[in-house]
Order: sequence, then C-alpha cells, then structure tokens
Amino acid sequence: MTTEIIHAETDEQIAATFDVVLQLRPHLERSNYVAMIRRLMASDGLKVLALLDEGEVRAVAAYRVMHMLYCESLIYIDDLVVDERVRSHGYGARLISRLKDEGRALGCSEVQLISRVTREHAHRFYFREGFGMECFHFRAKLS
Repeated sequence: MTTEIIHAETDEQIAATFDVVLQLRPHLERSNYVAMIRRLMASDGLKVLALLDEGEVRAVAAYRVMHMLYCESLIYIDDLVVDERVRSHGYGARLISRLKDEGRALGCSEVQLISRVTREHAHRFYFREGFGMECFHFRAKLS
C-alpha cells in the first residue's frame, strides 16, 4: 500500500479533494470548489493537505496559520475529513501528525479546530490525538 500526504496546490489536485470534503460540507458545489479554495488560499493563506492511498484521495485537511495575541502563532484546522468508506485506517491520525509537525516547524505553539457538539465520534478521535476542550465557541449569525 502506497500512501503519501501532499499539499494540494494545482487545480487538478484541489479538484481531487472535492468528493471527500463534500462528505463534511454537503453544501459545496463542484462547479465553484476550486475557485473558492483558490480565493481562500489568496486571502487567508489556506492550505490543503491531501492523503492519497494508491493515488486516491482518502483524507483532507484544510488549514491556515493564524497569529493571535494570546498564543502568537497557531495552526488552525478549518476542515479535517476522512472518506467515510475508509475510516479507522489511521488516515486522520496521519494528517494530524503532519499538521503538528508543520506547526512545530513554523514555530506555532498549538493546533486548534472547532467541532460541532453533535460529532461525538470525531470528538473521541480528537481526544485520542491529544486535543482537549478548553473553551466555548460562541457565534451569532448575521442576517
């Protein structure tokens, strides 16, 4: 089995992540996905990691480096999703490990993400990977 983790940088590589990301973000549309990712890359420094197994995208992490007053630099994971057909194969753990390594190399002090309260299976995974819950995330929708 040949696996590799790449930064999806070309339009083709980004487009190849769509079917996996769609499992977490079903509102996305294939027709504007690459353009949306490109805009986020340009405006916010978004990066996309894709874990490929035998050339097929099996897991995706979209993340960015953020600078905050309370901790200086951190890796913020926007989205982390493993193809539902191949969960529990260690792909998510490999992406988390890679993100932690990248954060250390960039001088970041931590890795953060937000997960909906209803995603209990994901929470168990994050706890196993060394994440803890430290705060509430509040939001107010603007009409």
